[in-house]
Amino acid sequence: MSKGNYLSEKLKEILTEGKWVTGTNVKSQILDLTLEQASRKVNGLNSICDLVYHLNYYNAGIMEAFKTNQLNIKDKYSFDAPQIINEETWKERIATFCENAEALISLVSSLSDDEIHGPFVDPKYGTLERNIDVLIEHNYYHLGQIVLIKKLITA
Repeated sequence: MSKGNYLSEKLKEILTEGKWVTGTNVKSQILDLTLEQASRKVNGLNSICDLVYHLNYYNAGIMEAFKTNQLNIKDKYSFDAPQIINEETWKERIATFCENAEALISLVSSLSDDEIHGPFVDPKYGTLERNIDVLIEHNYYHLGQIVLIKKLITA
């Protein structure tokens, strides 16, 4: 199995299809939430709606950097989510997240081992492999938050 396939399987596990390591994935956690549930803030935590935006911001931004070799995302904007005003726009946010997750998985799967071991945008950022690993860890971290927040809002 190529490194790209291996990493794409890890992304798939956490974003869209997984159940083995965590018993769940982001997509399955958010699909059944209403806007009222997803936008609810508990004990000063981010809402699930905001976390979905945040994850998509990074996933889409890193994917774009893979394609263009330019990194245009900035941490300070990663929670600047437009307000969701109705169920339709919440469902659109879910759909955008899922579409970008699938595109990211496909893109990583298509990377050759040489590309995976090559620099990410600028050598100071390390290799593509390192950045994909960090992205996976980032998604796992926020999946944990989503699971816990969901338990609090649906209890």
